[in-house]
Amino acid sequence: LLGMTFFTQHNSLEIITKEYELFEFRRTEVPPLLLILDRCDDAITPLLNQWTYQAMVHELLGINNNRIDLSRVPGISKDLREVVLSAENDEFYANNMYLNFAEIGSNIKNLMEDFQKKKPKEQQKLESIADMKAFVENYPQFKKMSGTVSKHVTVVGELSRLVSERNLLEVSEVEQELACQNDHSSALQNVKRILQNPKVTEFDAARLVMLYALHYERHSSNSLPGLMMDLRNKGVSDKYRKLVSAVVEYGGKRVRGSDLFSPKDAVAITKQFLKGLKGVENVYTQHQPFLHETLDHLIKGRLKENLYPYLGPSTLRDRPQDIIVFVIGGATYEEALTVYNLNRTTPGVRIVLGGTTVHNTKSFLEEVLASGLHSRSKESSQVTSRSASRR
Repeated sequence: LLGMTFFTQHNSLEIITKEYELFEFRRTEVPPLLLILDRCDDAITPLLNQWTYQAMVHELLGINNNRIDLSRVPGISKDLREVVLSAENDEFYANNMYLNFAEIGSNIKNLMEDFQKKKPKEQQKLESIADMKAFVENYPQFKKMSGTVSKHVTVVGELSRLVSERNLLEVSEVEQELACQNDHSSALQNVKRILQNPKVTEFDAARLVMLYALHYERHSSNSLPGLMMDLRNKGVSDKYRKLVSAVVEYGGKRVRGSDLFSPKDAVAITKQFLKGLKGVENVYTQHQPFLHETLDHLIKGRLKENLYPYLGPSTLRDRPQDIIVFVIGGATYEEALTVYNLNRTTPGVRIVLGGTTVHNTKSFLEEVLASGLHSRSKESSQVTSRSASRR
């Protein structure tokens, strides 16, 4: 085995030497920087509803290897039960994945209008299957274009249905208040109001209380017990109620390395009113992931070394050019949007985002639950070990 290993390595070295141009990577004056983060430092971002296309699809429908399961959509046709959203193969998706929901509706409308304009002036008769096959063969662009249109119309239609059915515009407004503002009295009043709404699901009700618990964990007027009673009265299952304390245990003040809720300038806290798609008069996007502030400080050389210990040359003197971010515990599509925007607006800096997974709220809460079970089983084994040693 040792001989085989040596032989393989020896051959590899020969190939690298022979084909050295293939392995001659671009060298930069400043070495690449790997930034390792813990999901526990920001448990807020994966709990929020999203309003940009990619993030919203993952939050409400789920993206698994670029595939979306639409089989539960009412009246869905057989060929649309599962669709693929890939920026590499879908030009519309590539151009719209980071845009807000209102803009998506407007752009789909434009896509359909373009499709109508591209239809041939001389209409073919489509009286039989043979006629239809001939039409597709003569106009292959028709098949490609109509597939894109029908796919995105279906996805956006289902997103719109869920937003209305679950009252998500109103829910999201309160989520944004909990994540971005510091008015405890107003936040408490609004959470209580939302919990009384019968349209609000137990999942959305519980997540609002989780956000409240994280933000006002140590507030002098903390009213979490009352909100937990409201959840019980609403009929929220024991599973979701237990997750409230589990989320605080996972990403609460005791665990976090930084302050997620530093006071914000009143001018910066604004509602964005976006018009476009009928039924979506406003979309709230006040929140920025904590990753934005972390990367901004890193690029400007202000990242505190006591919070982010640095391994490498004695100091980070030069501005990093290539930054690889890896989030242990999972990243989110909202954070991917942050990285996309920083790459667009920060010349000379390239940022790549990675993580153990890409979370939506559902998968994040599964992670929290698994983390809690792991901790409890570890504590239990330690207790058992100690009691055995006493014997």
